Amino acid sequence: MNTKILIIGLGLIGSSLALCIKKEHPSVEIMGLDNQASSEDFALKRKIIDQKGGTIEQAAVQADVIFLCTPVKSMLQQLKVLGTLPLKQDVIISDVGSTKLEIIESAKKAGLKTFIGGHPMAGSHKSGVTAADENLFENAYYILASSEKKHEHQIHQLQKLLKGTRAKFVILTAEEHDQITGMLSHLPHIIAAGLVNQSKVFNEEHPRSRQLAAGGFRDITRIASSDPQMWTDILLSNKETLLELMNLWQNEMEQVSSWIQTENKEAIYQFFYEAKETRNQMPVHKEGAIPAFHDLFVDVPDVPGVIAEITGLLGKAKLSLINLKILETREDIYGILQLTFKRQEDLEKAKELIEKETDYLCYEK
Repeated sequence: MNTKILIIGLGLIGSSLALCIKKEHPSVEIMGLDNQASSEDFALKRKIIDQKGGTIEQAAVQADVIFLCTPVKSMLQQLKVLGTLPLKQDVIISDVGSTKLEIIESAKKAGLKTFIGGHPMAGSHKSGVTAADENLFENAYYILASSEKKHEHQIHQLQKLLKGTRAKFVILTAEEHDQITGMLSHLPHIIAAGLVNQSKVFNEEHPRSRQLAAGGFRDITRIASSDPQMWTDILLSNKETLLELMNLWQNEMEQVSSWIQTENKEAIYQFFYEAKETRNQMPVHKEGAIPAFHDLFVDVPDVPGVIAEITGLLGKAKLSLINLKILETREDIYGILQLTFKRQEDLEKAKELIEKETDYLCYEK
């Protein structure tokens, strides 16, 4: 009898999980549910799923494994519904949410005894079922969270089922997960969004600042271009951790403000020195709490057709770009073309190809 998988939510993550599971386990039967009928139709047509699930009540009782791949607040409602259904006794239920404690506690309240929290730390600039990618999770961290030692068997089963993701599995408690992602992902997103919103007000008083906000400012605030509904859910779901972290951040900013006020050169220097040292010790080109992007810089002449030449080479090699940006181009001097890739190996292939086929200098920073 084939294993039946139910995926609720056929967005980027849910549909990509379906592709990964099917690739490694072609005999499994994948049912898909989404609140948009067009997403279900697309997934079925492209063979991302084997059949539509109908309703959650109809599909869940047939499933051996259930993945909740919807926004956090939707998951909480779905857990309540699942708790009322006559599910298979050994059914495994997991999710892909960015917070874990509230979801796991809600699963317990619903009486779901074999719920394993999940969080694949991967993403894309694209969204929806049409962006499904079987390589989305490759080398990314995939967190599995449970407060029960008795769940070791189910965790092992999930890892086996998800082998096709080629992700690196990490086992954490729900509390530890939320504290770590709060510090390394949720707080940075808040700060980035705050910087962008502050600059918007500033731009109204100083219109030329919009022109100058490219480059570094754009790079450090890149994560502010995120789904507002998703981040509303995440912040409210990780409320206690974030309030504590934000209080610590505000205290640190007040400290820096006092150093500037009193012209404390030594303290200001130490502030930046410690940040520099810590930053330099971080792993280079590793996937983490915020999905990494990999930038290749190409010195190109200011002549017609040079960008088409570069993109043409990448297209023939089937190397997909996340972003392309001209950092500087002036007459009679070389400009800088920034090519952004999702995977380091794609960057390395592109660098090798461009250096082989052209005379342009390529480098990473």
